[in-house]
Amino acid sequence: MSDASPFLSSFHSVEEGWIDFNGHMNMGYYTVLFDRCADEAFAEMGFGPDYVKTRGHSTFSAEFHIRYLREIKLGDRVRSTFHLLDHDEKRFHSFQELYHQDGWLAATGEGMTLHVDLSGPRVAPMPDDILTRVAAMAKTHATLPRPEGIGHKIGIRRKT
Repeated sequence: MSDASPFLSSFHSVEEGWIDFNGHMNMGYYTVLFDRCADEAFAEMGFGPDYVKTRGHSTFSAEFHIRYLREIKLGDRVRSTFHLLDHDEKRFHSFQELYHQDGWLAATGEGMTLHVDLSGPRVAPMPDDILTRVAAMAKTHATLPRPEGIGHKIGIRRKT
C-alpha cells in the first residue's frame, strides 16, 4: 500500500453571490472552486502569476467535466484533491474531488490543461525545470488508486 496521496488544497468558503434561486451553489461556481483549488497544485508544479511574468507562459484549460454529487450551500467550506493522471511535454490530465468540510464528496472535476506560450498564444512544450516538477508529481500520483469517475461519459441510459 502506498503512503502517497493526491495534492489537497486549503479550504475555500462558498460566497453569497454564488447561491442561486434554488438555495444552493450555482453550477458555474463549482468550476470557480475547482480552479482556485487547482491553482494551489499548479503552484507546486511551478505555474502561477510569477511564471506568467518571468517566462511569458501559462496554462489554459482545454476541457473540464464536472459531476455534481451533493449540493453545496452558503457558508459551506470545501477543499479539493488534485490527482495528476497523465502528462506529456505540452499538457496534463487531472482529476479533482471537491470535499465538504464534514468529509463528504460534493463533486468531481476532470480536466485537460495545456501549456501555452503567451506570445502566440500557442501550445508549447514546458521548460525542462517545470516538466521535471510535473513529472515528479505524476510519478507520485501514479502509485495512487484511480479515482472513480475518470472518463465518465454523459448520456441517457436506455433499456434494451
